[in-house]
Amino acid sequence: MAISVETFFLSPGFQGTLQAQIQQLIAEGILSGRFRRGEKLPSSRKLASHLGVSRITVTLAYTELLANDYLSSRGRSGYYVSENAPVPPSFSPPKQREDSIDWTRAIGRRYTGGDTPQKPQDWASYQFPFVYGQTDPSLFDHANWRLCALQALGQKDFTALTSDYYDQDDPELVEFIARNTLPRRGIIARPEEILITLGAQNALWIAAQVLLTQRRMAAIENPCYHALRDILNQSRCHLAPIDVDQDGLDPSLIPTEADVIFTTPSHQCPTTATMPMPRRHALLERARDIDALVVEDDYEFEMSFLDAPSPALKSLDTEGRVIYVGSFSKSLFPGLRLGYLVGSEAFIREARALRASVLRHPPGHIQRTAAYFLSLGHYDALIRRIREALKERRAVMQEAITQSGLDVAGQGAFGGSSFWMRTKSEIDTEEFAQKVQNEGVLIEPGASFFSGSDIPRNFYRLGYSSIPCERIPEGVSRIAQALRTL
Repeated sequence: MAISVETFFLSPGFQGTLQAQIQQLIAEGILSGRFRRGEKLPSSRKLASHLGVSRITVTLAYTELLANDYLSSRGRSGYYVSENAPVPPSFSPPKQREDSIDWTRAIGRRYTGGDTPQKPQDWASYQFPFVYGQTDPSLFDHANWRLCALQALGQKDFTALTSDYYDQDDPELVEFIARNTLPRRGIIARPEEILITLGAQNALWIAAQVLLTQRRMAAIENPCYHALRDILNQSRCHLAPIDVDQDGLDPSLIPTEADVIFTTPSHQCPTTATMPMPRRHALLERARDIDALVVEDDYEFEMSFLDAPSPALKSLDTEGRVIYVGSFSKSLFPGLRLGYLVGSEAFIREARALRASVLRHPPGHIQRTAAYFLSLGHYDALIRRIREALKERRAVMQEAITQSGLDVAGQGAFGGSSFWMRTKSEIDTEEFAQKVQNEGVLIEPGASFFSGSDIPRNFYRLGYSSIPCERIPEGVSRIAQALRTL
């Protein structure tokens, strides 16, 4: 019996080569039981014609499957599903039954219903994606990242790839952070004062778990990174939202009861304000006066292309009062999920123990790949390319916003990758975002960034890291036209 060629089709969203996709199609067909032992596959010429690919692509896929004993070759007769191919498991589907558990009572603590909004997974399919924090594939250095990943798979790095570090990290990555990354922010730290995390958000969660209890208070910026507020709400600590101004967090407004202060001084999230040096010193003095710790999320400091970035708050700290959060996920790609915590050894010791009890350590292969990418200079080259691209896009964005008459609430004096926007007070940007999404435009409503009962609903964020220059003017124009119709 022959397998029909019509059962094969290529997926436009597949991440990988055509050869890999064809291999996966056939392997999945065998593993699922759709293709059975002894069935004949379409000829390489026929399948190539059907899929619109070259015949050599299909032949290479067949050859690889032949080597793995998924297929067998019978001379001039063609390729067949091998008699040694894996047999799909046979089982009887369970009888349909209703869930009798009362989950509203069984769940002890809820994590759904937080402030962090869901973003469209298909954002790249939109013509005008003013989304924040996504990677532009045209800028990323795929070739060198792939080479570094292959190098990390080599025999020389077998230990880094396969070992259980338990509570430790890749020493090469930690050393690079200590010797190269942190000194650029004015920070000197020993390896014992550095912990690798699964991104900045994981670092913030660890810090909150170690430092806060139900009796302690956290001071946060208002507006602030919505996921941080979710993390703190889950810790059940007391929250003190502090309104930000054009210079970021105002230290004089921090209550004396605050135990931990969370801040984003380099690029305030989401207003993009940069905290000036006098206020940074004032924040450290306020923290000293009330005996509070400071958690500094230093996101986007690499994207300071309009002026040199200010020294990190941690670099001004002489008491070990500041805990520093950094990330490679924003500058490389969000899916990397690689960040780091820097703090006093006593704090990092507890943070390391907590991480070990939850996830042990980030994957060794990812850590070693990142270490190679950083140490071989590819990261610096990538950052330079991204800065130049963002600088150009920002200029185009600024011009388009000015011509369209949109109202900018914050744009960041040092750079960054977004504009914080404001419209008329009676406009709800949640509803407005749905309206323009139907026209191919993605924006980020601002309400989720705010705390309190009287939340303004007329703010929104426009990111420009994922949209090419040539599309920006029309996208901004569509936003302005849609606002005028309201």
